[in-house]
Amino acid sequence: MATLSPLPPEGALNLALAVVASSSAPLLLLDGDLTVIAVSDSFCREFQIEPVEVPSRRLSSLGNGEWNVRQLSSLLHATAAGAANIHAYEMDLDRNGQASRRLVLNAQKLDYGDPDHIRLLLSVSDVTDARLAEKLKDDLLREKEILLQEVQHRVANSLQIIASILMQSARKVPSEETRTHLQSAHNRVLSIAAVQQQLATSRLGDVRLRPYFEQLCKSLGASMIQDPNELSIEVNVDDSMTKANVSVSLGLIVTELVINALKHAFPGHRNGKIIVDYHSNKTQWWMSVSDDGVGVPADPASSKPGLGTGIVEAMAKQLEAEFTTVAAKPGTKVSIVHI
Repeated sequence: MATLSPLPPEGALNLALAVVASSSAPLLLLDGDLTVIAVSDSFCREFQIEPVEVPSRRLSSLGNGEWNVRQLSSLLHATAAGAANIHAYEMDLDRNGQASRRLVLNAQKLDYGDPDHIRLLLSVSDVTDARLAEKLKDDLLREKEILLQEVQHRVANSLQIIASILMQSARKVPSEETRTHLQSAHNRVLSIAAVQQQLATSRLGDVRLRPYFEQLCKSLGASMIQDPNELSIEVNVDDSMTKANVSVSLGLIVTELVINALKHAFPGHRNGKIIVDYHSNKTQWWMSVSDDGVGVPADPASSKPGLGTGIVEAMAKQLEAEFTTVAAKPGTKVSIVHI
C-alpha cells in the first residue's frame, strides 16, 4: 500500500479549516486551551450562536455559558494531552427559555507534526428527537404489554365461565348423549384454557415444550381423571423449544389425543397410563401419544374417526407432519412426525 507524505503544519491546518468550514454537521476546531479556532456554520445555526462571536473565544464562554460544563472540559483537556479520545460522550445542553437538548460529542486530537500547536476536532450531534422517539416506542411497548395482559386475563376468565356453564348444562339435561357432548366440550374448553395460560406466561418468542406439555397434561388429568391411582399421564419431552404459533398447534394435538385416550382407552375403570413423548433434532421432530388401553376396535364402524381425529389431522397437515395410528399391543400409539 502506498503511503502519503505528511502535510506541513501550515498545510494541515488549512485542510482542517476547510473541512470545518464545509461541514454540514456541527464541528469545532479547538486549540490546547479549548479556544475556538474555527466553527462550522451548521454549529452556529444549530445552537443559535452568531458566527462572528465565536473565533478566539473559549468553548466554555460560547452562548450564555451553557457550554461551560466541567466534565466536558476535563475530557477535552485529557484528549489534548493525548490521554484519551472522547467517543459518544452524552450531555444535556440547557439554555434559558429553551427546552433541554441531548447531545452526543466526539473529539480527537489531530496530528499535525507540530507538538507545540495542539488541535482538537470536536463534533456535536443533537439526538434529542431520536431519544424522544425511543422513549415513545418504549412507552408504547409497555402499554401494549399491559393491554395484552389485560386481554389474556379476560380471555382466561371467559374460558372458565364457559366451562362452568357447560358443566352446569351437562348436569341438567336428561339426554345421556347430549350430556356426553357437553362434557366433551367442557373438557376441550378447559384444555384450551390451559394452553392459553401457559402461553400467556411465556415472555419469549419461543416456548419450552416440556413445562408446557406438563402443565397441559396436569390440567387435563385434573379435569378428567377421577382416580389418579387408576389412570396417569406421563410426559417424556426433551429440552426442545419452538415458536409460539407452532406450540399452539402441538398443544391442541396433545389435548385431543389425550382426551381421546381418556375417553375410549380405559372403559370400566380400567387401570392404565398415557405417555406423551416429544423429541427433536434441528428441524426434525417426533411426537407421540400412546396408551396401554384396550386398543383400536377391530370393527371399522366402531373406529370411525371423530371430531378429535379430524382436528389432529388438520393440525398435523398445518405443521407439514405425518400423522399415523398403530396398535401398540397393548393399547394405541398415535405419532406425528416432521422430517
